[in-house]
Amino acid sequence: MKIKIVNKSHHALPRYATALSAGMDIRANLSEPVELKPLERKLVPTGLYIALPEGYEAQMRPRSGLAIKHGITLLNTPGTIDADYRGEIGIILINLSSEPFVINDGERICQMVIASHAKVEWQPEEILEDTERGAGGFGHTGKN
Repeated sequence: MKIKIVNKSHHALPRYATALSAGMDIRANLSEPVELKPLERKLVPTGLYIALPEGYEAQMRPRSGLAIKHGITLLNTPGTIDADYRGEIGIILINLSSEPFVINDGERICQMVIASHAKVEWQPEEILEDTERGAGGFGHTGKN
């Protein structure tokens, strides 16, 4: 699939790290380092603009290494870039650790997965058919 991209950063285009990777690393595009204090959140620019085809979205997801090593994650996981959005992609990072974390220019801050999605048309009903689960919610099966 070909997707139009404008790269106003001074970094290479996002790419897949391995042949079977689902996500592409996205880098911070900063003029100076940004410090994230514990429990602080900031919008980090990427310098990237994309035009997705109808029926697709770009999901912005945390990087597991940043999460486990430093407690850095995305506040709105996954962040969604809609097909009709043409602005710069910004990443909302949050520091869930007890230590400050410095984000440097070019640092890989998240990963982007391109995914298809369906549009729904609601079909109003008075009741829904029964299932084995029924209305059971969180933890209803008692299984670990």
